[in-house]
Amino acid sequence: MIVRIMGEGQVKLDDSRFTELNKLDDELLEEMESDDEQGFRRTLSALLDAVRQYGTPLPDDSLEPSELILPSPDATLDEVRDMLSDDGLIPG
Repeated sequence: MIVRIMGEGQVKLDDSRFTELNKLDDELLEEMESDDEQGFRRTLSALLDAVRQYGTPLPDDSLEPSELILPSPDATLDEVRDMLSDDGLIPG
């Protein structure tokens, strides 16, 4: 799957990582619903770190269709709320 981190670029990630990313996405949703800013920051960072760690960056001039679009590391809780559908960042 191709994942875009806003402001950073695209990463190719093996589909086998979907379950791990979905778990972090669920945690992020819970923290957003409870207005847990500290937990939100921690989990967003963990989600982005997992994508960076397990993924392979695509060249800057590559424009592949992204299956997932994740917020930038400095996105606010409100900005991420605006990005979300009811299913979270990662469609289940």
